[in-house]
Amino acid sequence: MAIKEHWRSGFGFVLAAAGSAVGLGNLWGFAYRASQGGGGAFLFLYLLIVLVVCLPVLVAEMVLGRSTGHSPLLAPVTAAGKRWQPMGWLFVLASCGILAFYAVLMGWTGVTLIQVVTQGLPADIGEAEAFFAGLSGGRAALLGQLVSLVLTAVVVAAGVRGGIERLSRWGLPLLFALLIGLAIWAAGLDGAGEGYRTFLLRWDGAELTNLTTIRNAFTQAFFSIGTGIGCILAYSAYLDRDAHLPREAVAVVGMDTAVGLLAGMVTFPVVMSFGLQDVISGSTLGTIFIALPTGLASLGSTGQLVALLFFGLAFLAAITSAVSLLEVPVACLMDRLNWTRSRAVWVSTAVIFVLGLPAATSLGVLGWMDSVFGGLLLILGGLLLALLLGWVVPRRFSDDLEQSSTPLALRRFLLVLLRWVSPPIVATGLVISVIDLVQG
Repeated sequence: MAIKEHWRSGFGFVLAAAGSAVGLGNLWGFAYRASQGGGGAFLFLYLLIVLVVCLPVLVAEMVLGRSTGHSPLLAPVTAAGKRWQPMGWLFVLASCGILAFYAVLMGWTGVTLIQVVTQGLPADIGEAEAFFAGLSGGRAALLGQLVSLVLTAVVVAAGVRGGIERLSRWGLPLLFALLIGLAIWAAGLDGAGEGYRTFLLRWDGAELTNLTTIRNAFTQAFFSIGTGIGCILAYSAYLDRDAHLPREAVAVVGMDTAVGLLAGMVTFPVVMSFGLQDVISGSTLGTIFIALPTGLASLGSTGQLVALLFFGLAFLAAITSAVSLLEVPVACLMDRLNWTRSRAVWVSTAVIFVLGLPAATSLGVLGWMDSVFGGLLLILGGLLLALLLGWVVPRRFSDDLEQSSTPLALRRFLLVLLRWVSPPIVATGLVISVIDLVQG
C-alpha cells in the first residue's frame, strides 16, 4: 500500500525535515567536536562535506521517497528490486537503534530541565558531576526515557499534518528565536571574543590534514544532517510532485548548519568566560550537563533563566528529531502490514523503549549504540543511497527531478557528485568508523 498522507505545504515539509536534522547533535555535538582542536579548519571541512557529500545524498534520499511513494522498508525494493531489500531493513534498524539511545539523552535533558526549575543550578563542578552521575542511571533515567518516548509517540500518532507538521511549524521558529536570543546574550560575556577566536575563528592549515579533525567533521556532518537512516525518505514519501527537491535540501542543510553555529556561539563564550575548557573537551555529555550548568550558576538568577531556556530548546530540538526517527518504523508497519497509524506508533514505541533499556543503565552501552547505529549504520545507509540512485537507477533520480522543473545543468551536476564524489568519500568515512569501533 503506497503512502496516502501528504504535507499541507512544501514549507511544512522543509520545517519537518529541518526539525529531523536539528537535534541534540547540533546543540552539543558541534561544540564538542569543534573544541577538539580543529577551529576554523573543522568548520571549513564540515561545511565542505555537508555541501559536496551530504547534500547530493540528501537529494537522492528525497527522490527515493517521493518517486516510490513508499516507506523506507519498501522504497528500495520498489526502485531496484528485491536484491535491495536489506537496504530497507537497514533503515529500520538504524532509525530504531538511534532512537533507542537518543530517548535516553532526551530523558536526561528533560530531567535536567526539571532540576533547573525545582532546585536551581549546581554550585560547582563537583556538584554538577555528582548530579550527572545520578542522572545517567537509575529510575530518573528510565522515567525520562519513557516520558520522552511517550511524548514523541503522541506527536507521531496525530499524523503527518496534525502532529509532525504542526509541531514543526511552531517548534522550529521557537527554537531559532531562543537560540538567537541566547547567542546575543552570550556575545556580551567577558570571554565571548576569546571563545569565538579559540573554537571557531582560529585557523591552522595543518588541521586540514589532521585525521582527528577530518573524522570529527565527517561524523558531525553526517549525524547532524541525518541522511542515511530513512527519516527524510519517510517524510519525502508524503511530498507532492511539484516540490523542488534541491531547493528543499539546501533549506534543510542551511537551517541545520545555522543551528550548529548558533549553538557554538552560545556555548563557547560560556566555556571561556568560566574557564571550563577542560570539561567541554572531555566529552559531548560534559559540555551540556556539566560545563554549561556550572558556568551559568555563577550568574545567579540570570544564569538560571538562561539554563531554563537552553535546556528547554534542547528538549524541543530532541523531540523534533525523535519524531522523524519514530516515523520510520511506523511508516513501514503501515505500508507493509496495513496497520493503523495508532497501532504502529504504540507497538514501535514499546519495542524501542525495551531496546533502549541497556543504554539507560550503562554509559558504555550508550556509547557503543551511538557508534554503531549513529555512526556505522548511518554512514552505510548514505553510501547505499549514493550507489542506488547514482549507479543502479540514475534514470529515476534524473526523471524525478525533471518532473519538478529542476534545471538540466543542476541535475547533471548533482548526479556527478552522487556518482563520483559522494561514494568514495562516504566509503572512506565508513572505513574510519569501522576502525574506530574496533579499536574503541
